[in-house]
Amino acid sequence: MRVSVLVGGVGGARFLQGVRALLGDAGAITAIVNVGDDVWMHGMRICPDLDTCMYTLGGGIDTERGWGRTGETWHAKEELAAYKAVPDWFGLGDRDLATHLIRSQMLRAGYPLSAVTEALCDRWQPGVALLPATDERNETHVVVTDPDDGDNRRAIHFQEWWVRYRAKVETHGFVNVGAEQAKPGPGVIDAIENSDVVFVAPSNPVVSVGAILSVPGIRGALRTTSAKVVGLSPVIGGKPLRGMADECLDVIGVETSAEAIGRHYGARSATGILDGWLVHSTDTADVPGVEVRSVPLLMTDPPTTAEMVRAAMDLAGIAL
Repeated sequence: MRVSVLVGGVGGARFLQGVRALLGDAGAITAIVNVGDDVWMHGMRICPDLDTCMYTLGGGIDTERGWGRTGETWHAKEELAAYKAVPDWFGLGDRDLATHLIRSQMLRAGYPLSAVTEALCDRWQPGVALLPATDERNETHVVVTDPDDGDNRRAIHFQEWWVRYRAKVETHGFVNVGAEQAKPGPGVIDAIENSDVVFVAPSNPVVSVGAILSVPGIRGALRTTSAKVVGLSPVIGGKPLRGMADECLDVIGVETSAEAIGRHYGARSATGILDGWLVHSTDTADVPGVEVRSVPLLMTDPPTTAEMVRAAMDLAGIAL
């Protein structure tokens, strides 16, 4: 069974746990991971979504926070603050620093992000192929009213918008810097074209899935693959379970509801990407051209998430 999953962040990582729990050794699972959150910080390349997937699947994630390493300490962060280093609003844990140092060293030596990710995963053995959506720069930036000059607008990195300002600044839109020149990472298009089913994980539809779709060629591959494309709603009862999908959706004028997000993605029979759409058992949705089913979507643990995946497989016409 060949399965590809578009993922970003904590929700995507936990969904991958369910895919792996359901398929085990019987499946070849490829995760196409958002790199829009990636940023250079203190001379290091930080890849939050790749690392969250790697740590979660490798057993090294802090399960309470949902991101970062378990057993983390913060001595380097404290020393940086003592030096008054900027930016001072982004925290890097001591254990996490090792990952960023190795990644940055390899990138500067000329290795592409996909090769670096493969090397890092050699330690963690996630049981899933983690593929960056692109090896090139494709950072999500946010157009805001300048907090220091309310008469002007400027673009800031997504990390600054969310971590520093907590999205509490007048916001006008999102821009994927570098998207026009980017191309899909090695193996990404092959994975989509040769899958038995493609899932759109319950990740942020704007800055995770949306950033992946901004890479030229990926949306086209989703529209032409022979596999069914099934998405899972990241909101339940009109609210995201975690993260800031509601703030992001509000910026682009999409209601925070399972139906509105499904319509935002759209049907493959029209100009969208979906064949099927799963919403939570208490929700309903009418998405023209898309088969919609209501099932429990709370990812409380990998076995429970595996049943979500089974339901998505069934919607795709695959019996397990």
